[in-house]
Amino acid sequence: MTHTRQTAPGSTPTGVDGEGLDARLVVQRGSFRLDVALTVAPGEVVALLGPNGAGKTTALRALAGLVPVSGGGVCLDGAALDRTPPESRPVGVVFQDYLLFPHLTALDNVAFGPRCHGASKAKAREIAAGWLDRMGLADHAGAKPRRLSGGQAQRVALARALATRPRLLLLDEPLAALDARTRLEVRAELRRHLAEFEAVAVLVTHDPLDAMVLADRLVVVESGRVVQEGTPSEIARRPRTDYIAQLVGLNLYRGTAGGHTVRLEAGPAITTTEELSGPVFVAFPPGAVTLFRDRPSGASARNLWRCEVAGLETHGDQIRADLTGELSLAADLTAVAAAELGLQPGATVWATVKATQTHAYPA
Repeated sequence: MTHTRQTAPGSTPTGVDGEGLDARLVVQRGSFRLDVALTVAPGEVVALLGPNGAGKTTALRALAGLVPVSGGGVCLDGAALDRTPPESRPVGVVFQDYLLFPHLTALDNVAFGPRCHGASKAKAREIAAGWLDRMGLADHAGAKPRRLSGGQAQRVALARALATRPRLLLLDEPLAALDARTRLEVRAELRRHLAEFEAVAVLVTHDPLDAMVLADRLVVVESGRVVQEGTPSEIARRPRTDYIAQLVGLNLYRGTAGGHTVRLEAGPAITTTEELSGPVFVAFPPGAVTLFRDRPSGASARNLWRCEVAGLETHGDQIRADLTGELSLAADLTAVAAAELGLQPGATVWATVKATQTHAYPA
């Protein structure tokens, strides 16, 4: 994946000589207000990540010109697109449900874009055939959408978007409609094509794995605004909201540090290895939690809380316990351990976490 120099969102474009995307998207819809700044360099893939209703798709549609902005603007490669109609923008879009023309073959679906941009029928079909070959779909050129699998239809939609050589590629939940096995294969292919894409790519998803695998940088949107951005590893290591913490599988708390002790805003204190002062976040994975049926005697863990099991669910090959009480947290344990502890909703347990397994950082 290509990594390029980045600047703060909404500042000057990140590419050389004004290349890339520099946008501030302000959209007012009833009581909902979207206000998101995006600065993306050529060759960079940015994922807009967030819960349902956060404004991700609205932002994508505003970039495409399908939703009017009530403030801000969109600048691509130094040119303002605010007054440019959607069909005239150098933008390719892959929608969640593909929106292929049902009466056209795969070849003619892909050729549609070049034809709209002035290519002759023969030239458009030549371009389309080349893209279908790159997608491994040369043998399906004559098939209509109803004869294609979900993965094949997604590849045709991507080929159609790329065939016009867009300067901005927008992908709206491109893998959401695929089954798990197909999703795995298409995600790997999509990563390869995005790595080769030399212009700007913006991906909207609520799936953290899609975002982590496909994007160079994540922009997390909640309630219409950016709450955190950074590389996937930065986001995973230092989440700043409960939504992000749940996304990356961490217990997250906010409090005030004094040395190695963090006093939580609502709850007990947590002992950490980091020595900090002032407002901080503390995070630890569910796998760092050890559960006991009775209060452990002589336990070395400085962090010990009396909790109650609120719920249990299968999480991969483990059991995840949702705990409330002195501290609300999630704990992962094996099915055997859960059975030995006699875990069930309402049961009382003692939870411990070693200070070395916590991670504290400034809020």
